[in-house]
Amino acid sequence: MENVIIIGTGCAGWTSAIYTGRANLDPLVLAGEQPGGQLTTTTEVENFPGFPEGVMGPDLMMRMQQQAEKFGARVEYEMVSSIEKQDDGTFSVKTTGGNDYASKSVIIATGASPRYLGLEDEMSLIGKGVTSCATCDGAFYPDVPVAVIGGGDSACEEATFLTKFASKVYLIHRRDELRASKIMADRALGNDKIEPVWDAEVREYLTDEEGHVRAVTVHNRVSGEHSELEVKCVFVAIGHDPNTQFLKGSGVELDDEGYVVQNGHDTKSNIEGLFSAGDVSDHVYRQAITAAGNGCQAALDAERYLAALEG
Repeated sequence: MENVIIIGTGCAGWTSAIYTGRANLDPLVLAGEQPGGQLTTTTEVENFPGFPEGVMGPDLMMRMQQQAEKFGARVEYEMVSSIEKQDDGTFSVKTTGGNDYASKSVIIATGASPRYLGLEDEMSLIGKGVTSCATCDGAFYPDVPVAVIGGGDSACEEATFLTKFASKVYLIHRRDELRASKIMADRALGNDKIEPVWDAEVREYLTDEEGHVRAVTVHNRVSGEHSELEVKCVFVAIGHDPNTQFLKGSGVELDDEGYVVQNGHDTKSNIEGLFSAGDVSDHVYRQAITAAGNGCQAALDAERYLAALEG
């Protein structure tokens, strides 16, 4: 019987593991197929405190894992298929590999996956001119043209943020008006550095000799014409999908978008003993540092829950 099982890694999962490990709870981390989460697909991280020179995303995740293991965390590279709370108050955590783990508490830290366009070679270009996070990568593209794909609040916010660095920001949207809130749309469209590209879809990424994005092919949905738009980076802002598919049928409360609902000021779910941390519950901030902070909270909440069980 485990004291706590942490599902997922990334900043939220590893921080939960560090804190529960230091509390002598001997946490078991089910790391899935991509340990480290989204940061393993990024290059230099400049906004994580304590690294004034920046740190490579995979290196940060490796160091967090080493720190968690130093305090007793055990790691199994398994994908969770289901969670079920038993009549005795414990949890049954089943994996796709056929294992069934029993635990007194569970922390879900499976994150959220950014939506991409599904174009050929797209995933191989992440970090080479394709990204889903302006806050993470915008500073790497000073004084060059970039593009943001999307028409919602996130796309407008990303485009506005990027005007701090880029020489020009093309806001590419498949309709002839933004679906963002009026205040966000007005702010974006009123910025001289932002140029909307209406009724448009990106059909192809074009690369330079080094394999980095140099332009995109844009299809106009009204005229049917194709054109080439020179940009150094494409920021895809068409939403995220929380990694909560395995929670279907578990009784865990999810919101309309599939994110785990937290209990107000803490990380408790609607099921006693089950907590969540990081992007799996956060569709507002989605930053490495906020995920780490939420992972700390979940660990402390789980520790207090287990202490109360002991009476």
